[in-house]
Amino acid sequence: MTDNAPAAPGTPVPYDAVVLAGGAARRLGGADKPGLRVGGRALLDRVLAACAGAGTTVVVADRRPTARPVRWAREEPPGAGPVAALDAGLRLTTAEHAVVLSADLPFLRPATLRRLLTALGDTGADGALLTDGDGRDQPLVAAYRTAALRRELAALQAGPDGLTGLPLRRLTGALRLTRVPDPLASFDCDTWDDLVNARARIREHGHVLDEWISAVKDELGIDLDVDTGALLDLARDAAHGVARPAAPLTTFLVGYAAAQGKGGPEAVAEAARKAAALALRWEEEAGKGGEENGGGGKENGGGPGAPDAG
Repeated sequence: MTDNAPAAPGTPVPYDAVVLAGGAARRLGGADKPGLRVGGRALLDRVLAACAGAGTTVVVADRRPTARPVRWAREEPPGAGPVAALDAGLRLTTAEHAVVLSADLPFLRPATLRRLLTALGDTGADGALLTDGDGRDQPLVAAYRTAALRRELAALQAGPDGLTGLPLRRLTGALRLTRVPDPLASFDCDTWDDLVNARARIREHGHVLDEWISAVKDELGIDLDVDTGALLDLARDAAHGVARPAAPLTTFLVGYAAAQGKGGPEAVAEAARKAAALALRWEEEAGKGGEENGGGGKENGGGPGAPDAG
């Protein structure tokens, strides 16, 4: 049995993450690229949210505030290039698999990393990387076997110039790779036009709610799967059955109730179900008025001035 034996299909693969965030951003005029915001969140924080499932996350760059705790590393000398940076970050990892990411990927999602790790496990390759819309390899949106990376890094380090200034293809060219096409997740912000396009895309109709919910959860430190459809249905029922201002107030109260019960998605779903049923009862009452017993006014069937029967 070799070290690259495929894992059982569907088995979650423990992994570490190395995020390279120390580049010069020359095409952005030297701007602080990891700190540029898309959807109100720094590009680096968006990447860190995508790899939140990592056992250890190492960011190779100068220290800065981040949305979640990470470990920090720096290549020697600073600015020595991506291969040297990867080597510095990899030294702080212990898992058999690692995702290696750039810090400028606005559309990276946890599901993308799961796909890469699954491809890595299923094929027995040394690495699984995304390809962009033009079919080009993206070695900084990839999952690798750390043993394979260390082996090739050691071989390159033994060369006359060490790792300084080496392009990534010198490293990945020696690896057995499998490729996963994904034009969206592989989109990176190398230029100001890229940044403008990313900011516009998240506001498109098919993306804006998911982007907004992700941003709010990140801002509030909430790690919770949200059934957006159920909450929108609840807001609609409250608005139609009660009054329009009831919609946001009701969804707030549902969230508060779930939090009070220290529940997860199931508690939110149950609270939303109860509130939606209540809103529908209100709507039914408004539709029936006072005619539940077939009368035209009060529930006893008499009109406003009907004489007492007794």
